[in-house]
Amino acid sequence: MLPGAVLGPILTADNIGTALIIHRMLTGGMRGAPKIGLEVVDVRDLVDLHIRAMTSPAAAGQRFLGTGTFIWMADIARVLRIGLGDRAAKVSTRELPNVVVRIASWFDPSLRAITISLGRRNRHTTQKAERLLGWTPRPAEQTAVECGESLIEHGVA
Repeated sequence: MLPGAVLGPILTADNIGTALIIHRMLTGGMRGAPKIGLEVVDVRDLVDLHIRAMTSPAAAGQRFLGTGTFIWMADIARVLRIGLGDRAAKVSTRELPNVVVRIASWFDPSLRAITISLGRRNRHTTQKAERLLGWTPRPAEQTAVECGESLIEHGVA
């Protein structure tokens, strides 16, 4: 399996993994959204894909992409504001210009790794998993909102 950006409900507040993206948005840790796009897959859908691959003879010796819907960070911010209402009051929906992110990366080493992805629109297909295993991922918008709800319920955001 090769997953996309794994989001969705968390099990514990101890290790939130990639949900840190949503956490930073909800807590106001991102003053704007870089023009970064993600192929978001819900953790529950990824588990479903693994189970289907383990139990299907058609999956023997195969590799599958576990990616989901492509979505820009600014769009994730907007769906969080809409889906979570007042609970997402600190989420900035402003998209940061690429040049601002590049300059900020000189001072914030954590931004250096993402500068190569600015403006890049990756597109992968999950047709093989859909065709051989009957797998369908849920929409990225739903996954982002449910991830945010989970972070709030666990007292992380």
